[in-house]
Amino acid sequence: MQNSCVSNESSEPTSTLGAYVTSGREFTRDTNYITDRITRDGSGGYPVESGRYRLVVSRACPWANRSIIVRRLLGLEDAISMGVCGPTHDRRSWTFDLDPGGVDPVLGIPRIQDAYFARFPDYPRGITVPAIVDVPTGQVVTNDYPQITLDFSTEWTQYHRPGAPDLYPDHLRAEIDEVALAVFKDVNNGVYRCGFAGSQEAYERAYHRLFGRLDWLEERLATQRYLVGDTITEADVRLFTTLVRFDPVYHGHFKCNRQKLIEFPALWAYARDLFQTPGFGDTIDFEQIKQHYYIVHEDINPTKIVPLGPDLANWLTPHHREQLGGRPFGDGTPPEPVREGERVAAGHNPLVN
Repeated sequence: MQNSCVSNESSEPTSTLGAYVTSGREFTRDTNYITDRITRDGSGGYPVESGRYRLVVSRACPWANRSIIVRRLLGLEDAISMGVCGPTHDRRSWTFDLDPGGVDPVLGIPRIQDAYFARFPDYPRGITVPAIVDVPTGQVVTNDYPQITLDFSTEWTQYHRPGAPDLYPDHLRAEIDEVALAVFKDVNNGVYRCGFAGSQEAYERAYHRLFGRLDWLEERLATQRYLVGDTITEADVRLFTTLVRFDPVYHGHFKCNRQKLIEFPALWAYARDLFQTPGFGDTIDFEQIKQHYYIVHEDINPTKIVPLGPDLANWLTPHHREQLGGRPFGDGTPPEPVREGERVAAGHNPLVN
């Protein structure tokens, strides 16, 4: 299964990865997920219910990072608990190695694969994060990460905090979907198509496609503060989690090196604007991000040496994006400070001393 946030026992024997380089081939992401949904009417068997479900993530994973951000922006902490796996995984599964005894305190399991196998004993696909687990049964409900965040916005409204932003407004959904799809194909997945290309030709195609889209985004964001409309939406969340990893990981590790993020004036200011917005930067653990990519991707980095740089202090420099107008939360308000027990470790983020 070819996804940085996947581990899979059936990976090729030369790799302990979910994502790996296949000589002579272009990287192709497996996008087949468990598509069950948690909905207000419970028509699929999983009704919205406070306290029933646990979101399992890794802070290292950009796809899981989306769900951490959206959960925090909407104030769903009391309704949906969160389990955090460590930044690395083995061939079998992500593990709860950050918890005492290496066991999730709510689910009582050492590996997220246990929740997958509890529901599907012969589950044949990658063991991915994010995943939502039904706590009473200990069974995985879904790992369909694009739908998870949309459902947080649209199905869990009764548990949103007062002042929660509308991240997926009705009148902008078509444009959000269009922009998000382009960003996924060329940027979110584009960096992986560069990093896991199995031939020079495949790499060059992915490289030009990635930077062509980044140039398009640079032009778009030069005149507007956010990707769609004048407030933060789902589209911004989806782009941010790739941008924040670009210079620490993708530029060098994945050979996405035409230029760094800090060399795109608009994109870099946009990324800093979001990073300094409560709910975004305070979810980022740069140390775990680097550990994941540089340690897990043995076929790209066989020495497993984790780089010390880059310097992260520049994430806190003024961005001046407010001059473009826009209101980050629309008619809403910023989320409360990060709760005890969910804070990024000191020293892993310039926002956290």
